[in-house]
Amino acid sequence: MTHLPSCKKIQNNRDGVHCAEMAMVCLNDFEEYAKVHLNKLTWDYYAAGADECCTRDDNLLAYKRIRLRPRILRDVSVSDTRTSLLGTEIAFPIGIAPTAFHCLAWHEGEVATARAAESVNTCYISSTYSTCSVEEITAAAPNGYRWFQLYVYRDRKLSEQLIHRVEALGYRALVLTVDVPYTGKRRDDIRNQFKLPPHLKVKNFEGIFQENVGPDEYGVPTNTLDPSISWKDVYWLQSLTRLPIIIKGILTKEDAELAVEHGVQGIIVSNHGGRQLDGGPATIDCLSEIVDTVQGRIEVYMDGGIRTGSDVLKAIALGAKCVFIGRPVVWGLAYKGSDGVREVLQMLAEEFRLSMALSGCRNIAEINRNLIQFSKL
Repeated sequence: MTHLPSCKKIQNNRDGVHCAEMAMVCLNDFEEYAKVHLNKLTWDYYAAGADECCTRDDNLLAYKRIRLRPRILRDVSVSDTRTSLLGTEIAFPIGIAPTAFHCLAWHEGEVATARAAESVNTCYISSTYSTCSVEEITAAAPNGYRWFQLYVYRDRKLSEQLIHRVEALGYRALVLTVDVPYTGKRRDDIRNQFKLPPHLKVKNFEGIFQENVGPDEYGVPTNTLDPSISWKDVYWLQSLTRLPIIIKGILTKEDAELAVEHGVQGIIVSNHGGRQLDGGPATIDCLSEIVDTVQGRIEVYMDGGIRTGSDVLKAIALGAKCVFIGRPVVWGLAYKGSDGVREVLQMLAEEFRLSMALSGCRNIAEINRNLIQFSKL
């Protein structure tokens, strides 16, 4: 049964005003709050999956097909959730996935998200399609650990300029998103004729497309993304920067092997939250074969469908170095801005710590596949 938050009557907080406290017990409570308080077009945009939303929904359902095999009498009086990404320590293996247009959910947008990530010492992957610029994000959280999510554009100079900007600002890695040669068909966005409201812009592109008078898609001109992107572009990126390159959007062992062969430093197992190819597998179902293929040569992360601490535990047990959450971050923003995002991260981290302890694990190193049992249901 989904827990519905009990609360006082609350005014709409889209202007950044939080009018009453709610008893948030789980991530579903943040989702229920956001669904009520965001306008319909914004909610539909964040919630959307491609076509019939089968893959979006299976991202969540797949965790319920996995059972845990807890060990007992292990002295879990002290636990440690710390891990490292590319050699940098973070407080727990839960980071923030790149999601667009945070100002739709909260007036401060990505600036608030960055502050929350910095406050709990975890990784924030900043989206190309942010409604705050990379410079504004850096200024808001100068000590935060940040990666930058990158697309390859038909105009390669545009991608190149973004790379140089984030490199100069101290971003620590590039996350090349490879599953969007074309944008997936999201039916509600088409029905709603979704566009960014006039007062918001994709700030990283501010001034670049001013002379373009053609139609736009999600805040930038159509036909900007390059469907000809291929593995050779990984080498091109490596020629431009010394930043580690992580490929986001891999779902098969064949592509995982190619990623290793092309010298990238990491993989994010991802189906774009079910927003691209409908009918593809849930990300947690792809994780094991990719981890087995990589065999520790590069780091493997994943996103998609994480809603509880036990979900995090299952992903780590199957070999993920870290998980990244997307939609729950937006729900936290809608609830209370930076404080709401911090609450989402802390809640998930504490649930993860509890799941670890109840499974007999005292630290990340003790989490392994012996904890996992796949349900026959």
